[in-house]
Amino acid sequence: MKNILLIGGSYGIGSSLAQILAENNQVIIASRSKPENDLNNVKHITFDASNDEIDLNQLPETIDGFVYFPGSINLRPFKGLSIDSFKQDLEINVISLIQVLKSILPKLNTSDNPSIVFLSTVAVSQGMPFHSSVATAKGAIEGLAKSLAAEYAPKMRVNVIAPSIVDTPLANRFLNNETKVQKSAEKHPLNRVGNKQDIAEMISFLLSDKSSWMTGQILNLDGGLSTIIKN
Repeated sequence: MKNILLIGGSYGIGSSLAQILAENNQVIIASRSKPENDLNNVKHITFDASNDEIDLNQLPETIDGFVYFPGSINLRPFKGLSIDSFKQDLEINVISLIQVLKSILPKLNTSDNPSIVFLSTVAVSQGMPFHSSVATAKGAIEGLAKSLAAEYAPKMRVNVIAPSIVDTPLANRFLNNETKVQKSAEKHPLNRVGNKQDIAEMISFLLSDKSSWMTGQILNLDGGLSTIIKN
């Protein structure tokens, strides 16, 4: 049974992932709020990635998988984004991730085959208006992941999922009525927005031994948006 640490996984994609993983793994969710589902093999630690240092005493000696969920969708014209807005997005998406990772690195190193998964966005590879702040932050994550994958191979694997918009609480203001959902769906070749299960299943795969020959990859899980021109 593997020990999997989810940062910020109490709802949305993290909640769906915990349900998948808890069948065969011990899951630790470190987040501000209690998980929406009460599951066996899932332990919750109160933790705010933006302000706290994670309590290593509440974690197992070995961590086999690590997923960092906290992020932002700060979509505004570049001219309307302050320097503080960029700093805040970098802080929650990148700096806090690095702080947690540095803290738990010794526990990851005790695993036989540790796997790390980060979340990015399709807006890094595809130029999209009003995405300058989030694309900057998530682009840094992609660069970090590739560097870590090279530095820690073959011991540790690091991969990134870069989705398009997914129907989660974080994206609620963009999908809070049928018209918005339909317009967003029409942009994608598969004619729908993503759902939390789509992403959770891929993360589960990346954490498992089934993906043992995969590292340093940016996986565009985006309904075809990044590679296909819709007719």
